Amino acid sequence: MSSWVEGAAGSAYDADNLPYGVFVREGEEPRVGVRIGDFVLDLAPIAAAEMLDVHAVFGEPTLNEFLAQGRPVWDSVRTWLVGLVSDETERDLVEPNLVPLDEVELRMPFAVGDYVDFYASLDHASNVGRIFRPDAEPLLPNWRHLPVGYHGRGGTVVPSGTPVVRPSGQRKGDDGPEFGPSTRLDIEAELGFVVGTGTTLGDSVTADAFADHVFGVVGLNDWSARDIQAWEYVPLGPFLGKSFATTVSAWVTPLAAFHHAWVDLPGQEPEPLPYLAPGDTSGLDIDVEVVLNGEVVSRPPYSAMYWSPAQMLAHLTVNGASIRPGDLFASGTISGPAPEQRGSFLELSWGGTEPFGDGRTFLEDGDEVVLRYTAPGTGGGRIALGEVRGRIEPAR
Repeated sequence: MSSWVEGAAGSAYDADNLPYGVFVREGEEPRVGVRIGDFVLDLAPIAAAEMLDVHAVFGEPTLNEFLAQGRPVWDSVRTWLVGLVSDETERDLVEPNLVPLDEVELRMPFAVGDYVDFYASLDHASNVGRIFRPDAEPLLPNWRHLPVGYHGRGGTVVPSGTPVVRPSGQRKGDDGPEFGPSTRLDIEAELGFVVGTGTTLGDSVTADAFADHVFGVVGLNDWSARDIQAWEYVPLGPFLGKSFATTVSAWVTPLAAFHHAWVDLPGQEPEPLPYLAPGDTSGLDIDVEVVLNGEVVSRPPYSAMYWSPAQMLAHLTVNGASIRPGDLFASGTISGPAPEQRGSFLELSWGGTEPFGDGRTFLEDGDEVVLRYTAPGTGGGRIALGEVRGRIEPAR
């Protein structure tokens, strides 16, 4: 079903997409909106006029109150929204509340609670293993048995467009530890999953309950200082090499928009343990573009990922760790089997030994990286996730 909104029909932001974000106009408070075409639909006044029970959540400066409402409310609001933008009889109500995108500033769409980053790509994990352990098995013994992950820093998750300051830290030098700005600054093209309904401490989420707890999806760039990371990560894993910035898209695409994008996983061998085996182990047919200073340098396919989003959530909570509205977990770097499908510069340059593009290995000051995502929509075309954009500023 297409929208009557000017320019929306047949676009990547038609009525089958409708991602949520938070916007602000000059002199006004930030509040929740939905993207349709090149407009933001201001939800608060329309929901109040139509006396929706949850109208107050759309006047909030983050999506968190809406996320907490749960799947039945998310689905009913989506049905209402599709009707608003596709039914011509709603035009008089809706049109005054359509705001051109170029008149608004987009804010961080949700307040991040806990942030967990996984390592769910077989191709990425294998490439990294070959780069750093060329004479050993690429995968460590646990990798095919569980979704490996680490807890990140929620306070440094920022919205698309936020500048990224080159981090400083310790790294291994020829004569011992050195301190200074990272010289091996990298990207990781990922997908992020935004939690809606939370759980009680001690409870877990089964794989088949994924859609009851996850509201939607964001594009995500897990910026990485490889030299700092390499020196610090043994024995406890990533720390300062990751915690300085993680960028997410300003739009959260609801799971309902991906109804036609679910695909089978490439296959898992050996069979996972029972808590990871049942339920929805589907992957997602999402294409990614990595753009460096205007040039596409890689096209990673999310459909190649080994571990599914449902399995990641099941593993995250199997020990009784609770989740809350606004929690975020990410897929880890998305990489496919082909060289042009690698989702990090570490892989594209094979550890800095094989320059790519215009002779690049790692990020330089002034570089701008944009991640773009598309998926099959329910209307027969393709929908777009919000882009993830960041420019590198010199170390301070």
